[in-house]
Amino acid sequence: MATGDPLSIGLSGLLAMQRSLATTSHNVANVNTPGFSRQRTELATQLLEFSGNGFIGTGVSVTTVHRAYDAFLTEQVQGYTSEHAQFETFHDLTAQLDHLFADSEAGLSPTLQQFFNSVQEVADAPSAPAARQALLTEGEVLAARFHFLDGRLRDLHDSVNTQLRDTVAEVNTLASSIAKLNQRLSEFQGQNSSQPANDLLDQRDQLIGELAQKVAVTVFPQEDGMLNVFVGNGQSLVVGDHNSKLATLRDPYDSSRLDIGYSVGSDTLAVSDQMAGGELGALLSFRAQVLEPSRNNLGQLALGITQTFNAQHHLGMDLKGELGHDFFSPIDSSAPVSLPRTDNTGDGMVEITVSNVSELTDSDYRLERNGASYTLTRLSDNQVYSLTNFPGGTATIDGLTLDLTAGSMDSGDSYLIQPTREAAQNFGVMLTDTSRIAAAAPIRTEANLGNKGTGQISAASVTNTNGLPLPTNGQITLNYDAAAKQFNVNGGPGGVLGYDPATEGDGKEFTFSILGGITFTISGTPADGDNFVVHNNTGGVSDNRNALVLSGLQTQSLLQNETATYQEQYSRLVVDVGVRTRQAEVNRDTSGALLDQAVEVREGVSGVNLEEEAANLLRFQQAFQAAARVISVADTMFQSLLGAVGR
Repeated sequence: MATGDPLSIGLSGLLAMQRSLATTSHNVANVNTPGFSRQRTELATQLLEFSGNGFIGTGVSVTTVHRAYDAFLTEQVQGYTSEHAQFETFHDLTAQLDHLFADSEAGLSPTLQQFFNSVQEVADAPSAPAARQALLTEGEVLAARFHFLDGRLRDLHDSVNTQLRDTVAEVNTLASSIAKLNQRLSEFQGQNSSQPANDLLDQRDQLIGELAQKVAVTVFPQEDGMLNVFVGNGQSLVVGDHNSKLATLRDPYDSSRLDIGYSVGSDTLAVSDQMAGGELGALLSFRAQVLEPSRNNLGQLALGITQTFNAQHHLGMDLKGELGHDFFSPIDSSAPVSLPRTDNTGDGMVEITVSNVSELTDSDYRLERNGASYTLTRLSDNQVYSLTNFPGGTATIDGLTLDLTAGSMDSGDSYLIQPTREAAQNFGVMLTDTSRIAAAAPIRTEANLGNKGTGQISAASVTNTNGLPLPTNGQITLNYDAAAKQFNVNGGPGGVLGYDPATEGDGKEFTFSILGGITFTISGTPADGDNFVVHNNTGGVSDNRNALVLSGLQTQSLLQNETATYQEQYSRLVVDVGVRTRQAEVNRDTSGALLDQAVEVREGVSGVNLEEEAANLLRFQQAFQAAARVISVADTMFQSLLGAVGR
C-alpha cells in the first residue's frame, strides 16, 4: 500500500483495539481468579515513512501485554501470609489446651478439690465405711481425670504428627509445581525473550503464596526468569527447574514423635530446628513450647501427689493395725523415662528414680558421653551438668537419681530422659480395701492416771517407719526423776531425757530418731515418779490424726522446691497456657491486619477494578468503531477512485 494509506492505518488501529478489548475482557473474566494480576495492552506508533511532503504516520502496533505487578508488594504479602498462618495455627492449637485445662468441669481443679474433701470426710469420721469408700471412689475419679487430660494431650500429639505429614506432602507438591512452572517459563522466555507469559507468572506467584502458608519462604530470581525458593531458615526447596523434598522421620529417641527431614541424595537430614514460619513452624513450635511441657507439667503434678500422699500414708495405721501401704500406684517403676538414641553403640541401661519430688522440674534431659566425660543437659534451659562420679556411682540432679545399672555407654551415646512424661497416664489408686486406709497414727502417748504433777505429754507424730510398729508389749515408759531433772527411759531406745520444768515447762520436744522419728512434747511440772507411756496405737479405729495430716497436704507447698501446692502447680500450668493463647491471639489479629493491609495495597496495583475495566471497554469499543469507520472511508475513497478510472 502507499505511504500513509488510510486502509492500512485503520486496519492497524482495528487490530490494536481488538487486542485491547481482548485483554480487558480477560481481566473481567478473571476478576475472581486467585492470584490474577490485571493486564494491560501496550501500544506504540508504527515506524514513520518519509515522503516528499514529510514524515507520514503508518498507524499503531501492539508491543506487549503487560501485567500490573510489584515484586516488593508480592514478597511483602508472602511474608505476612507466612506469619499469619503461623500465629493462626499456633493459636488454634493452644486454644484447645486452654479450654481443656481451664474448663470448670473437664479441668483438674474441681476433681482435686473433691478428692481432698473426701480425705477430710475420713478425718471427720475415720471409722465410717461410707467415708472410706468415698475416698477410694474420689481417688479413682482423680486418676480418671489425669488419664483423660493426658489422653487429650496424646491425641493432640498424634494430630500434630498427622498434620506434619500432610503439610510436608503439600509442601513437596507445591515445590514440584513451582519447579515445573519455572521450566515452562524458561522455555517461553527462550522462545519469546521480550514477551512475558503473564498468566504463568501469576500461577507461579500464587503457588509461592500457598507455599508461604505452609512455611516461611525466601525468593531469589534468576536471569533466565526462574525463581529459586528457600524455606525455613535457608533450606533450598526449588532451584531452577529442580526441587528438593522434605520428609517426616522418626525422632532418634522417641519413635512416636515425628521430625522434619530434608532429603539430600539418599540421605535425609533432620531439620526441624531450621523450619520456621507458616503452619509447619506453628506445629513444631506448639509441640516444643506448649504441648510437651504441658504433658510434663501434668505428669510432674501426678508424681508429686503420688509420692507425697503415699509417703504420709505410710506413716499412718489402718483399721487392721498395720502401717499404711501405698494409696496410689508407684509411678517410677512403670514409666519408661530413659530412651536410648537409636544409633547408640553401647548396651548401657540407665535407671532413673525420683529421689526428691520437691526438686523435680517439668523438663526433659539428655544424658551424653563424649570421650571420658558424662554430661546431663536440662533441655528447658540448656543447663549442662558434669557428672563426675558417673557411671561408677549414681548422680543426683533436680531430684533425679541416675544409675547405669547394666552394660556401658560408648563415646557418642546419648539418652533422652523424660522423668514426668508418662506419669499422668500411669497415675492410679492401688488400694481396693477401705480398711487399708491409714487414717490413724501408729503411735499413742498417755499419761499415767496416778501422776501427781501437772506434766502433760502431747500426741506423738512419726517421720518414718524405721522400727515401727513397736514390738508387742514394747511400750516405752518415761519415769520422771525430779532430783535429777530427767526422765529415765525404759524400753525402746533407753537412756535418759533431760527436762527442767523451771526453764522448759512451756514445752520441750523429744524425738526417738531410731524408732520412726517418734516426736512428742512434754510440758508442765511432773512430780517425782510420774510417768508417761509411748506405745502402739492398738485399737485406734477412731483415731484421725494421720487423716488430718493427709488432708493438710493440700495446702502445703510440696512441689517446685517447696514453693507450690498441688493446686498452685496446676494453676501455673493453666496460667502459662492461657498467657500463650492470649499472646497467640494478639499476634494472630495483628498479623491478620498487616496481611489484609498488604493485600489491599497489592490489589491497588495488581487487582482488577470492574468500573475501570468497564470504562476501558467503552473506550476501546469506540476506538474500534472509529478504526472501522476509517477503513470504511478508505474503502469508499478507493471505490470512488476505481469508478473515476473506469470512466
